[in-house]
Amino acid sequence: MRSAAARSNLLVPEVREVMDIRQASDYLGISPDTLYKYASEGFVPAFKLGNRWRFKRSRLDEWMDRQSDMQSTAEVDPEKKKPVQSAM
Repeated sequence: MRSAAARSNLLVPEVREVMDIRQASDYLGISPDTLYKYASEGFVPAFKLGNRWRFKRSRLDEWMDRQSDMQSTAEVDPEKKKPVQSAM
């Protein structure tokens, strides 16, 4: 009979520090195509291993923290927001 720890590992996906584009897109909640575009443009922290994009979970977490800090700062200080141009 398997131990409870061994059974629980079957239900919980393995948490890896380095993720491929599919794993990272699931983690971020965006499509792989969008993440590929962001990585190619240097918008998200990523590196290539051979010809494949890889993403470090810790770097993505840091990046998300910085992005959310910038968002909350922009919401608090209306003078730092970009002006809205009229559609006319």
